[in-house]
Amino acid sequence: MTEENKNAKPDEFHTPPDDRLPPAKLPAKPPAKRRHWWIWLPVLLLFGVLIWAVWYRPGSKPPGFRPAAVPVTTATAKLGSIGVYLEAIGTVTPVYTDSITAEVTGVITAVHYREGELVHRGDPLIDIDDRPYQAQVVAAEGALERDQNLLAEAEMDLKRYQDAWKRNAIPRQTLEDQEKLVLQYRGTVKNDEGTLQFDQVQVVYCHITSPINGRVGLRLVDPGNLVTANATTALMVITQMQPMTVVFTLAQDDLEEVLGEMRQGRTLTVEAWNRQMSRRLAVGRLYTVDNQVDTATGTVKLRAIFDNRNNELFPNLFVNTRLQVKRLDQQVLIPSSAVQHNGEQAFVYLIQNGVAKMTMVKAGVSDSGMTAVSGIQPGDVVADSSFEKLQNGSRVTISQIPLPSASGEESAP
Repeated sequence: MTEENKNAKPDEFHTPPDDRLPPAKLPAKPPAKRRHWWIWLPVLLLFGVLIWAVWYRPGSKPPGFRPAAVPVTTATAKLGSIGVYLEAIGTVTPVYTDSITAEVTGVITAVHYREGELVHRGDPLIDIDDRPYQAQVVAAEGALERDQNLLAEAEMDLKRYQDAWKRNAIPRQTLEDQEKLVLQYRGTVKNDEGTLQFDQVQVVYCHITSPINGRVGLRLVDPGNLVTANATTALMVITQMQPMTVVFTLAQDDLEEVLGEMRQGRTLTVEAWNRQMSRRLAVGRLYTVDNQVDTATGTVKLRAIFDNRNNELFPNLFVNTRLQVKRLDQQVLIPSSAVQHNGEQAFVYLIQNGVAKMTMVKAGVSDSGMTAVSGIQPGDVVADSSFEKLQNGSRVTISQIPLPSASGEESAP
């Protein structure tokens, strides 16, 4: 084997030189595809977003940048008093509710009231035919008159027997018999008097009058209806409207505080509000506390009394009650809408020299849109709107136009 054959590759060794393709005849490399310019557009947009995020990220400002002042409405902290209230749901309960039934049997001859009318004690309401009972009164009067005369005759005889006994003209037994006869007639007369009084009461029952001052409900009977004595169906219902009470419940944990104020002789004020808590119906006072706690619910019932001069409290109406257990004086008060919360921490934006400063406060009692706070002083000015734009150190301008507060309501300057 020659030196040339030793250095040859295996393919070159076995393949004849005549079978290999010449270099000029090899397949040409395909030309590169043309790339369009829009392929780079997403890359450029992403690059622009990254630059904006770095340049204008929160807390960073370009050189010379000054944020615009935030328009806000403000409120001034003031020194005042605020009440501590316990709220509950109550039911308007009349002091008296009378369901009147018939005491006698008879036909109704007249109905004197109108539905929903305010009546007074003693006003006539219903008349029942009293003629049968008037006849019984006449009969009772006749029996009484007869027995009274028999008694008078027996007493006259007794007088004569006593005189005869003194002269020993009659035996002792005759005198004693006459004495017992007089006693019998006296009992008969008393029995007749009772019968007459009963019949007279029956006549009175035929003319039903109002036992209380109150409002009559819807009419349940008409003239010509037959009513029976001791029936369960009421002829009418009268409800006292003035004064009116409200029965409500409080948790047993609040009972000690309420009883402590009552032991000191303080009169606790109770307010009655409508169900939407948008209008106060009446103001009264706590009347009494029930004598036991309901073990099933852990609550105790209380009763408040109201004058109800305008008849705002209607029987069986559901109301919201607010029991004032005490009143705190010398409190720093600001609108409740000015107090913001970050978790459990409360804060306000204190306005000083046109700059909002986040100031932590401790919120206390709230009432009628005002909240007692500690951490600021009376006279301090706090922001009351535009909280979504405010930050610690934000420049502000005081707006005289009401702006939306954090709760979505307009806040007055």
